[in-house]
Amino acid sequence: MSFLAERLSSVKPSATLAITQKARVLRAEGVDVMSLSTGEPDFDTPDNIKEAAIAAIRRGETKYTTSAGIPELREAIVHKFERENGLIYKPSQTIVSTGAKHVIFNALLATLGPGDEVLIPSPYWVSYPEMVSLCGGTPVAVPTHKRHAYKLQAEDLDRAITPRTKWIILNSPSNPSGAAYTRDELKALTDVLVRHPHVWILTDDMYEHLVYDDFEFVTPAQIEPLLYDRTLTMNGVSKAYAMTGWRVGYAAGPKVLIDAMDLIQGQQTSGTCSIAQWAAVEALNGPQSHLPQFRKAFKARRDLVIGLLNRTPHLQCGTPEGAFYVYPSCEGAIGKRTPKGKLIATDEDFVTALLEDEAVATVHGSAFGTGPNFRISYATSTQVLEEACGRIYRFCATLR
Repeated sequence: MSFLAERLSSVKPSATLAITQKARVLRAEGVDVMSLSTGEPDFDTPDNIKEAAIAAIRRGETKYTTSAGIPELREAIVHKFERENGLIYKPSQTIVSTGAKHVIFNALLATLGPGDEVLIPSPYWVSYPEMVSLCGGTPVAVPTHKRHAYKLQAEDLDRAITPRTKWIILNSPSNPSGAAYTRDELKALTDVLVRHPHVWILTDDMYEHLVYDDFEFVTPAQIEPLLYDRTLTMNGVSKAYAMTGWRVGYAAGPKVLIDAMDLIQGQQTSGTCSIAQWAAVEALNGPQSHLPQFRKAFKARRDLVIGLLNRTPHLQCGTPEGAFYVYPSCEGAIGKRTPKGKLIATDEDFVTALLEDEAVATVHGSAFGTGPNFRISYATSTQVLEEACGRIYRFCATLR
């Protein structure tokens, strides 16, 4: 009998972390690896946020906090949702957790039982289905297609819902595709969900502020008030404020769900780091002047990468609305061989050969549930992107 829990048998390691680790090993061996696999802004945390954390330390804000978050941060979250999304919550309807992943995990653990299904449009963030499985539910991938820019269609959503469906996870802008839903596109989905009152909505809005070309971000409870009482709206400070290592995620939703999540968190981790919470107060309440700078830089990088990839043999790349990823198709490379004779039978073969032959680290699309594609993060310098895309061109040009 295995000592380890049976639930682990259905959980796969994170493909993004696996690629990152392989790249680290090659670097340690002296290989000049260019990493386009990490979903992390290369900008530093804005100074006002860092100073708020230092001030909190000097004030002695170094003790345990309440499990659901310090009152000041929960108030800041309330103001953020009202100011930016037109959503009205009470502080008691909010929760602060150790990163957005922790928010999602708590929500699923609080609600899922055997046989409960969670709809996850693919391509999806690699952690969604694994978290559902760990929490005792059944992840159900709902495919999207290149012709729809990898956005879920209303008729596909309607067909996927069963009496066992408990949640749908919606991520806009998307990791890995960068696709974001317009108001009309999201309204088509919420119209379907209104007709299925047993389905709750978990919306991952982590990339809300990283949208381009005058795109207007909207979130489901904002679009359809009838869904307010069964929507958990999740966000965090990692991406828009370059605070990945601070580990602060937050959410707002029905109090019965928030209380259940707080109950779990109280026995699991207790409160989020006190210093990080005070930094997040400043992030949400303080100046937002860095955001236009972030968006301008990311848009320029996105456009650079798309232009270079679409001149590369065997690749096709659309223009996503947000986040800092592109999701090019490598379908044209499937069935070809590298100069070393390696057959490219899958997108995983493609990214593995690209890493081994040209030392460029990306993540294969099948890890996100949709291929043959691969994900590139352009959250790095223009110089790195130009060099890496040059290597990708060189690799693809040699395939026969």
